[in-house]
Amino acid sequence: MEYSLLDVALVGAEENPAAALHGAVPLAQAAERGGYRRVWYAEHHNMPQIASAATSVLIAHVAAHTERIRLGAGGVMLPNHAPLVIAEQFGTLAALHPGRIDLGLGRAPGTDQNTLRALRRTAQAADDFPQDVLELQGYLTGRSRVPGVRATPGDGSNVPLYILGSSLFGARLAAALGLPYAFASHFAPAALDAAAATYRAEFQPTAQQPEPHLIVAANLIAAESEQEADAQLQAALRWRARRFLAPDARLTDAELDALLDAPAGRQIRSMTSCTAAGTPLQAHAYLARLAARTAADELILSPAAPRRADRLRAVELVTAPAPPSGTTPATTPGTRVSTSAVL
Repeated sequence: MEYSLLDVALVGAEENPAAALHGAVPLAQAAERGGYRRVWYAEHHNMPQIASAATSVLIAHVAAHTERIRLGAGGVMLPNHAPLVIAEQFGTLAALHPGRIDLGLGRAPGTDQNTLRALRRTAQAADDFPQDVLELQGYLTGRSRVPGVRATPGDGSNVPLYILGSSLFGARLAAALGLPYAFASHFAPAALDAAAATYRAEFQPTAQQPEPHLIVAANLIAAESEQEADAQLQAALRWRARRFLAPDARLTDAELDALLDAPAGRQIRSMTSCTAAGTPLQAHAYLARLAARTAADELILSPAAPRRADRLRAVELVTAPAPPSGTTPATTPGTRVSTSAVL
């Protein structure tokens, strides 16, 4: 089982985005030391608590301060962008850091409707997602689907593509295209089992991706003691309750706890039900059960404690399982698809 890391460059209390962006480097370095496979950064907009909006810029910064760990987007929200621009951005990253760059693609806007308009996009842009994936893939594989247009850099770079999702739509699209699939169970776990089963049942092999590759996301909270981990978990739940349910109110911890016990708060708990929390042994045990239940090939962990120091410590404590003696590291899933795939 491989572990990877998902980071959104969380802006903590009384911090600014610069601190969050600089804080992404030691977290990635800890993941590299701990044997993690990759670190991905998620595109969100108009969210003061998240600083990873410009994913390609953040990837470049972290890549310059790490040595070997793979880095990528988890993901780029493709309806917000022209596929050619994304091919050029990630082609540039691949040229600067060969063999280290991934590109995960999502269909959601990663923001609210007003910000969607500010991005000069419409809600209908998501309907073109499958075609946009194929167009982007054409640029990266040197088989442009737009006559006379090539991505420079990017043309023939074969940056690996991944489909991200939290529903059966993404599972079916990834299966039809013969691409790896990452499920966002760290905040939308309801369809996890159905999506995992659908992806494996409907997967169409390609020469570059002969077998399905399923990545399952989970929140991570780990500390030296169970009591400390419990305290961090409660703090994380309070942070979410304040953010989603009472963003403009100044509530005490007791008031936030009462809010979490209300129906709306129970929805917050449900969203975070896919969480490995406890001591390192307890976290590993939970992740092993999650992997067995979903037949995941890889787990991507999202450190969830509100304090950056606690998130960093969790990654240091929960290192990736060592491969069995005599085995070789898994190869990176490929990017090409059969042009006969039915969308």
